[in-house]
Amino acid sequence: MNIAERIYETVKTLPEHTACEVLSFAERLQAKQVEDQVARRKAALATLAKYQGRFKAEPFQREDCYDR
Repeated sequence: MNIAERIYETVKTLPEHTACEVLSFAERLQAKQVEDQVARRKAALATLAKYQGRFKAEPFQREDCYDR
C-alpha cells in the first residue's frame, strides 16, 4: 500500500470536518511547495542576470581538445 492509499484509508474513518482539515493542510503544503519552487527559480535567474554579459563565449572545437 503506497502513502496516498494509506492517507485515504485513514481519512475515510474521520468525521467530515476533520477530513476537510486534512485536505486543507495538504493543499497548503502543495501551495507552499509551488511557492518555494518559484522562489528558487527567481533566485537562480537573479544570479544569472547579475553575471550577464561578463563572459565572452568562444566557439568550441572538439578536435582542439585532443591536441593537448
